[in-house]
Amino acid sequence: MTFLNVPYAEKDEARALGARWNPGRKRWYVPTGVALEPFQKWLKEGASTGRTDSAAAKLMVGANYVELDHACNPFEPCAECAKALAGTPWEQARAALSRR
Repeated sequence: MTFLNVPYAEKDEARALGARWNPGRKRWYVPTGVALEPFQKWLKEGASTGRTDSAAAKLMVGANYVELDHACNPFEPCAECAKALAGTPWEQARAALSRR
């Protein structure tokens, strides 16, 4: 699964090429086994991650945003995510929410 940076205005084009929507990550992706060549314009190297406000075309991320390499629920135990989230402000925010 390869995640894409697809603006809202181009979602139908990405879907027509075979991209799929990941509701958990709120991002479009290319399924494993599908050629990436048609998706090059959404595979920008070094591009920022996060959501784009389609009206203002500005990247939107929360103060505690951490990009994860796979689609899991960061509120549930995951050994792979634990490494990425360790010591981040996101982990502290999650702990604060868990105490409520």
